Amino acid sequence: MRFLYRTLFGQVIVALILGVLAGVIWPDFAASLKPFGDGFIKLIKMIVAPLVFCVVVHGICGSSDLKKVGRVGVKALIYFEVVTTFALALGILLGYFFTPGHGMNVDPSTLDASAMAAYTSRVEQSTDTVGFLMKIIPTTFVDAFASGDILQVLLIAILFGLAVALLGERGRPVASAVETLSHVFFKIIGFIVRLAPLGVLGAVAFTVGEYGLGTLGKLGLLVVLFYVTCAIFVLGVLGLILRMTGFSIIKLLKYLREELLVVLGTASSDAVLPQVMRKLERMGIKQSTVGLVVPTGYSFNLDGFSIYLTLAAVFIAQATNTPLSFIDLMTILAISMLTSKGAHGVPGSAIVILAATLSAVPAIPAIGLVLVLSVDWFMGMARALTNLIGNCVGTVVVGAWEGDVDRERAHAVLDGRVHVDLSQDSNGN
Repeated sequence: MRFLYRTLFGQVIVALILGVLAGVIWPDFAASLKPFGDGFIKLIKMIVAPLVFCVVVHGICGSSDLKKVGRVGVKALIYFEVVTTFALALGILLGYFFTPGHGMNVDPSTLDASAMAAYTSRVEQSTDTVGFLMKIIPTTFVDAFASGDILQVLLIAILFGLAVALLGERGRPVASAVETLSHVFFKIIGFIVRLAPLGVLGAVAFTVGEYGLGTLGKLGLLVVLFYVTCAIFVLGVLGLILRMTGFSIIKLLKYLREELLVVLGTASSDAVLPQVMRKLERMGIKQSTVGLVVPTGYSFNLDGFSIYLTLAAVFIAQATNTPLSFIDLMTILAISMLTSKGAHGVPGSAIVILAATLSAVPAIPAIGLVLVLSVDWFMGMARALTNLIGNCVGTVVVGAWEGDVDRERAHAVLDGRVHVDLSQDSNGN
């Protein structure tokens, strides 16, 4: 019982249990705890942009081969595209064969279109490829940090890091200052992360109190199938990929268990971005690789989100008795490959991008989106978990390809022979 109050892992588990109990027994009070979850995520997001900037800049400045930095970025993007395509295809495949929407016999004309209004108004922006690419470029240097857009910060960090590196000796003081600043931000993260149990308690209590466990009733098969599909993808697809590089997915999940529990409770992978980057570095992956791959993956490697898009689209077609041909299924796959990219920066991204996908597939009534609104939060937990795991696996894989993984240390950490303490920096301070 000692670990329940002495370790963050144990504290988060207790918070999860208390959140569920509060939501079931005192739903009104539990719903009022939402600010705890929102506040915790806001605290983390407050520090993510400058931290990503410092980590990327320091990683580039510390690299002796700038061409390698570009090579890592290209390999990461190729890996992301291939793996997310597998995720999209898996969602279609299992949705088609297990037919979670079969027998619902929903008449699209009876659905409340007003429930979609808040999401469809943002569809055009989310599907505009040119607009998405232009959005990567911030209006000003400072604006990227003010908005907290990860891709904008990443662009600035890469340009800044390359410029400092090319200055040679003259750039060393700047590189040293950035490194020191990153240690300061990691210290701040150490303070904030101690509040994770409160954040999880608030988020879980609100979810159960507001929606109730009964929300899963009618759409239970869809939710269960989504969780099972995510598990198959993580243990099967990602597990196989990781095994090919010489590592175990089970050991990696155990190593990241505290962060995964926080994501499960808050349904947000943003809540653990800084801690995950630091843990991957401490595991033995080169900082420049972690700094490039993880932030990029947050927009381009959304595995759980990809599964959700295609599975939900097939479910809506089945629930509304809309027949889907092979061409329709391939159209869903092709459209989802485009709409799933960059979804991380879109408010209410899951519903917005699903609406965008449906609007581009005429065969499926877009109004069917209303059917999944009530369970979106529950599915969001698995989405966030799968996205995070996918990005961590991607970082290990790209690092292994580039020889940027200290394999001896990585195995020692994953086997539990070396303890990683995030409260201390790399020098033990």
